[in-house]
Amino acid sequence: MEEEFLKVFNKVANSISIICTTFTSILGVEWTLFAGFLVLNIFDYISGTIKSNMKKEENSSKGLIGIVKKICYWILIGISFLVTYLLVQLGNKLNINIEFIMLFGWFTLACLIINEARSIIENFIEIGIKVPMFLKKGLETYENIIKNAIDKFNNNKNDSNLK
Repeated sequence: MEEEFLKVFNKVANSISIICTTFTSILGVEWTLFAGFLVLNIFDYISGTIKSNMKKEENSSKGLIGIVKKICYWILIGISFLVTYLLVQLGNKLNINIEFIMLFGWFTLACLIINEARSIIENFIEIGIKVPMFLKKGLETYENIIKNAIDKFNNNKNDSNLK
């Protein structure tokens, strides 16, 4: 029995290693951020479905719209990283260092992560789950920090364009 358990354990461990290695080779060491966003997508969909069910507002078209929105989020992330990568490559060809522009993709991902987390918390509140207020306020604060960083970047960019 112990030998059989070890065989299963080794297969599971090897499978997890292969998955992690594959994600790391494709997405880099930050793959956990993308995996975390995927988990938030799933939890948001589930919590939204539960909320609709409890409020007797279940609607298949609403659910489909939710799935389409999640897919569009992933397309937006892909586009934000692709466009910034292409612009950096173009900058390299023109001998202009614009690698800072890669932050656009990360800012996009950060904003969407916050959006999903807030949506889950809002669903929980509407379901009747008591959510600690510091969690809701903390996400609002983090969102404001990101927005301020984006505004600061845009202001710096505008100032340099005026010179």
